[in-house]
Amino acid sequence: MPDRPHYYDSQDLKKFGDIGRFQPQLGKAYFDYYNQSMAAGALSEREKALIALAVAHALKCPYCIDAYSHTCLEKGADQEQMMEAVHVAAAMAAGITLVHSVQMMNHVDNTAL
Repeated sequence: MPDRPHYYDSQDLKKFGDIGRFQPQLGKAYFDYYNQSMAAGALSEREKALIALAVAHALKCPYCIDAYSHTCLEKGADQEQMMEAVHVAAAMAAGITLVHSVQMMNHVDNTAL
């Protein structure tokens, strides 16, 4: 195994097309689904790229952040729109964390110490 300077290697993004190497039918099924999902429909390709960029940040995928930063620019998104998408992801993540405080408060309310 080659010595790698980082756990994530940006050069690995170029290998993404190889994900079907061990299960070609599943790889093809994924890429068919992906391509249909990312094609223009009710949402434009630019809007879908911005959503993908936000999801990439929410799920903390450096490969996806690189890929969708590039795609957003290609599809005509500007830096302000891209950062706004990232802030939507951050706000959602914070809200999802905070809404779980209801569970904690319910537990505290039902616990007599």
